[in-house]
Amino acid sequence: MSTDPSKYVFNHTMIRVKDPQASIKFYTEVLGMKLITKSDFPNAKFTLYFLAYVDTIPESDDEKRKLAFSIPGVLELTHNWGTENEEGQIYSNGNKEIGRGFGHTAILVDDIQKACERFESLDVKFIKRLTDGSMKHIAFIADPDDYWVEVKFIQ
Repeated sequence: MSTDPSKYVFNHTMIRVKDPQASIKFYTEVLGMKLITKSDFPNAKFTLYFLAYVDTIPESDDEKRKLAFSIPGVLELTHNWGTENEEGQIYSNGNKEIGRGFGHTAILVDDIQKACERFESLDVKFIKRLTDGSMKHIAFIADPDDYWVEVKFIQ
């Protein structure tokens, strides 16, 4: 059996979220992604949400799933039912001493200064502003679960 790794595509990454409505609002209204599809798994008590930067979303559920699993750059949000009722932050964002590992996702924007001004006007939490530190060409913001999102200018 043979396979060609040069044909492989990085499809998606998954993060766990406490409050799916807050996370979906952040990724759609703040970052401009679109919710492609949602799948409930009642027996296992979790829901999966797939978001991406796409122009259009198909009508049928089959076509939505096909899209979610055929393009690069998809974000999968996993909500384990009941976590929204727990107090405080329940997932490690990967950037603290306990649980260090996962670092961040990243988006490319057309105008980083204006994007950061927009995030500021929407009261988005900044981890690093453009003016902070020596790397003046990137910013980091945080989603509702405190996962970091790097913001970079499209080169």
